[in-house]
Amino acid sequence: MTRLLLDVMCGKLASYLRMCGYDAAYALDLDEAEDAGTPSADVPDDTLLAVAREQGRRIVTCDRDLAARAEESVLLESREIEDQLRELSAAGFDLSIDDEPTYCGACNGPLERVGSKDQTPEYAPEPATIDVWRCEQCGQHFWKGGHWDDVAETVAAIED
Repeated sequence: MTRLLLDVMCGKLASYLRMCGYDAAYALDLDEAEDAGTPSADVPDDTLLAVAREQGRRIVTCDRDLAARAEESVLLESREIEDQLRELSAAGFDLSIDDEPTYCGACNGPLERVGSKDQTPEYAPEPATIDVWRCEQCGQHFWKGGHWDDVAETVAAIED
């Protein structure tokens, strides 16, 4: 599956793509952005281009200049998430929700299934009653709850 790098204008889209099984890095989560002291500002185009090249990622952006400079890119015209998803679908991206999540919605790290007898944080359900996954990088726990259903419904409406 295509590895992606989303620029700062596409942050919400990252979690949707991760739930569809895409390795979707987000510009403001990059170590290079933190090292440059830009956690809440813009990440320079040259930085994004270098990361995309080094990591073999396709850039997803709303920035025409950045898209034109990238070796591989998807230029999105819309700022609304549903419209962005439609544009990606029209560009040939499979937007079906994975049965089992692969990437952390928060940091894009790999997920591992929590054992049915393992303990979870207070905010997460008991893994004996529902499947729970934990991010190997940030430690956040995930399960198929209301947010999962909302994203699945949004994506299904796009695909129809």
